[in-house]
Amino acid sequence: MSATTSRSRRTGIRSGEAASGWLFTAPVILLLGVFLVVPVLMALWVSFSDWGGRGSPFSSGVHFVGFSNYTTLLSGGGLAEQDFGMSLKNNAWYVILVVPIQTAVSLGLAVLVNRAILRGRDFFRTAFYFPSVTSSVAITVLWLFLFSTSGAVNTMLSWVGIHGPNWFNDPTGIFHGLVQAFGVTRGPAALTQNTALGVSWWDWLGGPSVAMTAYIIMAVFTTSGTFMLLFLAALQNLGGDVTEAAMVDGANGWQRFWRVTLPQLRPTLFTVLTLGLIGCWQVFDQIYTGTRGAPGKTTLTPAYLSYQTSFVNQQWGQGAAIAFILFVIIVVFTIFQRWVLRERKVSKRRMRLYQPALTAATVAAGAPGGVAAASGESDREGALR
Repeated sequence: MSATTSRSRRTGIRSGEAASGWLFTAPVILLLGVFLVVPVLMALWVSFSDWGGRGSPFSSGVHFVGFSNYTTLLSGGGLAEQDFGMSLKNNAWYVILVVPIQTAVSLGLAVLVNRAILRGRDFFRTAFYFPSVTSSVAITVLWLFLFSTSGAVNTMLSWVGIHGPNWFNDPTGIFHGLVQAFGVTRGPAALTQNTALGVSWWDWLGGPSVAMTAYIIMAVFTTSGTFMLLFLAALQNLGGDVTEAAMVDGANGWQRFWRVTLPQLRPTLFTVLTLGLIGCWQVFDQIYTGTRGAPGKTTLTPAYLSYQTSFVNQQWGQGAAIAFILFVIIVVFTIFQRWVLRERKVSKRRMRLYQPALTAATVAAGAPGGVAAASGESDREGALR
């Protein structure tokens, strides 16, 4: 009888805790539902309708058009498809270049300012992080001055005999510019005559334009400081025993970083890559403040195209469709990154390499005082992995 009473009492306590939890989280759930879930569902409906931007999107005058807005963008064969293809091409090169460069730079800065022998570490941490807290609009305006025809960047290039380009007015792809230096002005027919989303494969492979390259440099400059702090926090939480074991085994600095430090930074690396990927695919304010897609639509991005299609051209269905296609792209790439950076089991081939050391550790553990020796051997094996 007492056991039944105790069980019912615990059930009542758990029910009360659950009710209290729902009570405290209800305001946040309500706010997220009203200001996040409902607008997203409304935008999803708009992408499947012919709403013109006036009145309610749920009025009787708005009709369901199915995937018409999506097919216009993906296979319509008109200007909408070409603009969407060009925006994807520009943004894809932006992501391909910015994400790895900013990750490598931020990790390098974190390792640098984490060294105990570096004097003035607090100053360098602040200096590297300062561009990240500056307004992106202010940075963009500054970049327009720095990369103008007679700006500071071209002036410094002239000191070493390089005639700098007209950065934000040059639509030439950087790879096209490189092959033009060798006399190649037109690609093969297989690349120029075949298209994807209205853009020829020759243009897809041309790389980012000179104008977009300036934005790429700006993105690396402004975001590396933020990700540096994430890596720095992770580095300061790493234990030193495994690194010391690797040093005892004779591993040099690069081997310790590549085989000991970097594997322990896997969760932080995934976070940095994911945040960088999302931020790069959503680039908007720099384009809006700067070139607005010019020159020749070579700085057009899907986020800015969605805004332009909706608010300027009043084609709200297509604008919403662009936003949801972009959402799918981000989700797919995030899942792919998660798969690439997942924890992997040690292969049988590598286990055969470790087998002699494990056998020796087992024998040492059976000898007097062998427990400590086996523990040290285990640490060294983990360092070598």
